[in-house]
Amino acid sequence: MVAAMPSRRPASAPLRKRQGLQKRRRLLPPPAPVSRGRPPAAGQSSGGGPDGWRDFAASFVAAGLVEAPEAEQPAEREEEPLTAVEAKGGSAVLLLPPGKALTFNGKCCLTCLYGSVRVCGFGIVPDQPPYNLFSPHTHCALSIEAVAYKESEKSKKEMKAEARSILRAHLVPRAARIKLMKSFVPQCSMVLLEHLETPATRFILRHVEFSRVFTAKEKTVPCSTPEDAALASAGIERQDPGNGLLLSESSLSAIGELVQACQEEDEGCPIILVCGPKSIGKSTFNRYLINLLLNRLPCIEFLECDPGQTEFTPPGCISLINVTEPFLGPPFTHLRTPHKMVYFGETSCEQATERYLDTLKYVFGAYERDVPLVINTMGWVKGAGLLLLIDVIRLLSPSHIVQISAENFNDMPQLTPEHTYSATGLHTKGKGPLKCKSLANGTEDMELCRARGDFRPPHSGHRLLCVQQEFPGAGIAGHGQTHRSVLREMAVLAYLGQLQPSGMDLVLPLHSLVPYQVPFSAVSIKVIHTDVAPTHILYSVNASWVGLCRLAEEVQSKADGPVFLTQTPICDCLGFGIVRGVDMDKKLYHLLTPVAPENLRLVNCLLVGNIPIPNCVFLNQPGIEGEMPYVTAEYNYGISGAGKLKMKKHLKRREYM
Repeated sequence: MVAAMPSRRPASAPLRKRQGLQKRRRLLPPPAPVSRGRPPAAGQSSGGGPDGWRDFAASFVAAGLVEAPEAEQPAEREEEPLTAVEAKGGSAVLLLPPGKALTFNGKCCLTCLYGSVRVCGFGIVPDQPPYNLFSPHTHCALSIEAVAYKESEKSKKEMKAEARSILRAHLVPRAARIKLMKSFVPQCSMVLLEHLETPATRFILRHVEFSRVFTAKEKTVPCSTPEDAALASAGIERQDPGNGLLLSESSLSAIGELVQACQEEDEGCPIILVCGPKSIGKSTFNRYLINLLLNRLPCIEFLECDPGQTEFTPPGCISLINVTEPFLGPPFTHLRTPHKMVYFGETSCEQATERYLDTLKYVFGAYERDVPLVINTMGWVKGAGLLLLIDVIRLLSPSHIVQISAENFNDMPQLTPEHTYSATGLHTKGKGPLKCKSLANGTEDMELCRARGDFRPPHSGHRLLCVQQEFPGAGIAGHGQTHRSVLREMAVLAYLGQLQPSGMDLVLPLHSLVPYQVPFSAVSIKVIHTDVAPTHILYSVNASWVGLCRLAEEVQSKADGPVFLTQTPICDCLGFGIVRGVDMDKKLYHLLTPVAPENLRLVNCLLVGNIPIPNCVFLNQPGIEGEMPYVTAEYNYGISGAGKLKMKKHLKRREYM
């Protein structure tokens, strides 16, 4: 039987699909192969089997009569799903197959029961203590990733018996153990996730504005499986892996080189300076790098040079801290006391660059160069900000500079040793063009010298590592998940959360706590960010956020009156507090602070900066009858100067006029 010749016009897609279905439904064997472009002849043997139909169809494709069908892709093997079960009250056990990860929002306490996992670069194994994980929607979501580990020479049966005994020790119910053991495979990892509450997070969540900060803004994964219910019992919810940390190849390459340099210490302890524009991922890079280093080193020093987005302190500080524990969350979840800190009092140094450099020099002087140092810098890298960055590099003399940029960002030149040596800074001058060591007359081309290997800068120089970020919105100011001012408010609230008594589920309002009484004569006062008439200084101190500082010299008291400083001191800051009130009759400041009494005795100076107390603190005063203190509804914005000060950012700076 001869097959009918097809039409010269190519068949439409639906028609080809129907033809394909009809062919698959035929029960007769296909005809034997024939010459290209012709149907099988009548009576021709069909000994070719299925190949006959393939060659026959290929002849029409080769002649251009029909379009070639799309090649069928082999079905991908479905990923092994994670297994999560509920354990004792407020906890869950998660089993991750090798190489798999859970990306989540929420907060929990993680204990590794079996295998090995990694969170934000930090490896966790069964011998280690529990770690608190914080993954709010204000930052990229954390991921718990199962990583390979050295396994003992045991059979799978013996490994399952070991894992089962660990689960029994943590009171995991029998039904949950059975479910976990069904998913058990070699190189898998199991972790215990427990519900987590800290005084700081409890205090933050009490305010309506931040009550859902640990809840995902958009649920990308529907909560419909038993695994999701088990995770929810521990206080977390699963998220799409795309919401987690995304590291580019250049980031991983730079991190690998830095880790090796910190371990070898061939030329002393490395000093690593990380720079780049706003919203480029400097803080995330620092966290991942330090967590990775803590897998290999006992401690790392961290120098905070960005007073607007601080990592371990409330905003407005320049600090040096010794990091011994990983930080597995955003800054407001791991506030710590540095061993050297100065309250700068501003979120930007634009109006006080000389004081900024003096402060930075004072804090950097406490670094003893016995462990690696990581330096975080500001995102102000345009105009005067770039010139100031050159000054900072000259002051700190880093051994490595990580310059982070994004596509189409051309406002920042590469900070090579030649550029930082010869360029003019904001307060320092360049040293002129560099020359080769082998030059006799100083006229040879620098690029030729560098290619030949003769370049030797007159100072030690640094290693420049360029990192190109690839996550959405990289380097676009204001494109971050949360505005910087909101993050600063959360840091202040987290610090005030330390005032809450430990072991209490009830959150006490700040006005119900008993303040310290500080005599006027015991401390001096200085308003940092602006000039205030002496008669108005106590008004500005009242209901203000203040730095509790220690001056080297004793306070010269004037009878019982307040002591005012004429110059802003650069001195150690021991903590922070709120001046709840000023008692003019008894000449006392009423101070609310979590600073320990033994350290509070050392304080002899209160610095008032431009860091405000969040409005939600004033608005959240339950139990007050009548007018709420420091809050008024009768405010006249018609009065000159009553409105918010507007910065005129369209005016050119002096160096561009």
